[in-house]
Amino acid sequence: MNKDKIAVIGLGYVGLPLARLFATKFNVVGFDINQSRIEALSKGIDTTLEVEEEVLKSVLKPSQNDQNGLICSSNLDDIKDCNYYIITVPTPIDKNNRPDLTPLYRSSKTVAKVLKKGDIVIYESTVYPGVTEDECVPVLEKISGLKFNQDFFAGYSPERINPGDKLHTVDKILKVTAGSTPEIGKKVDALYASIITAGTHLAPTIKVAEAAKVIENSQRDINIAFVNELLKIFDLMCIDIHDVLKAAGTKWNFLDFKPGLVGGHCIGVDPYYLAQKAQEVGYHPEIILAGRRVNDSMPKYFASEIIKLMIQSDFRVKNTKILILGITFKENCPDVRNTKAVEVIRELESYGSKLTVYDPWANPKEVLNLYNLVTQKNLPANNTFDVIILMVKHNEFMNHNFSSMLNSEGFIYDLKGFFKNKEV
Repeated sequence: MNKDKIAVIGLGYVGLPLARLFATKFNVVGFDINQSRIEALSKGIDTTLEVEEEVLKSVLKPSQNDQNGLICSSNLDDIKDCNYYIITVPTPIDKNNRPDLTPLYRSSKTVAKVLKKGDIVIYESTVYPGVTEDECVPVLEKISGLKFNQDFFAGYSPERINPGDKLHTVDKILKVTAGSTPEIGKKVDALYASIITAGTHLAPTIKVAEAAKVIENSQRDINIAFVNELLKIFDLMCIDIHDVLKAAGTKWNFLDFKPGLVGGHCIGVDPYYLAQKAQEVGYHPEIILAGRRVNDSMPKYFASEIIKLMIQSDFRVKNTKILILGITFKENCPDVRNTKAVEVIRELESYGSKLTVYDPWANPKEVLNLYNLVTQKNLPANNTFDVIILMVKHNEFMNHNFSSMLNSEGFIYDLKGFFKNKEV
């Protein structure tokens, strides 16, 4: 196995930690079409903050050779002699919440150009059951001219990366594996077992592994939707949802989910993949889509509650000065993809409020490019605000006295139950 050469296609939040880990035991090429990303990684700089500079530099090689280690490249020639190709590209949805397989098709075309007899292509992207064999494999066959399960093979091992989580890193999370034949399944499983200290689980088929992955985040989405609905109910009763959950959580089997915004590239996206496939086979998934509707409604709900409080405080909603704390999709992570905080901001802006967005983790250039919003990495000095809204519970917000930044009659609105003081 140590003679195997691995190409990891896509060096984002999933691909880079995986490539780095494989590089401790294998000869690895990390491939990405983003040249600026390649240049930064080659210097040991990971802007996603998933891999520390020292850790990344410890596996980087100066050039192509047969030794274990990692080189990062956007040159197709650098992956042509690999025999494992691991595809870790995103699987987004379009504006109508339909699965967008474009990144998978493009990466499959790229790999197909260098595919050889005996090679194994492993997909890690979250998809609905059947995508690997019914959508991606035909692309590999058509462009390579090779025959599936005769000349080349496929595997599936769904990613379980949790962005910003330094405790549950890729090697410490049990990995599901699968292959297009029983023999290939064992090979794929052995490959991952060599680096995953938490162990592996070999699923009987690729479709089973795909289904297992897509229901993980769908289950979380439904549970969060339940507590979001409870939030709306208890708000009408003037009951603090966080006090309710704390009391209910004293029972040993109560599930610990918190209300809030549900964005990001997993929980807010993956259920639509399962729902799409369910409808294709003739079943309308009521619970899955109901959960999505509840969670997608939360940005407008929170914005309307804030506007009500402004009116009750006799603020002129127009020109009210608001400080937003956090814009990333989750805490202690720079990822701003599909962040629902932006929807709250847009809603408040539509009333003419004046917003200042402070997030020590978000890249201002990336936020500006994606959402045309100006953000600050440093807390505005010598400024006071009518309203302060905590969107994301970054650690940096924990010990700051934000109430000192409020104008008279101003208030703090805490979406996450993060602050515990009378001003909230």
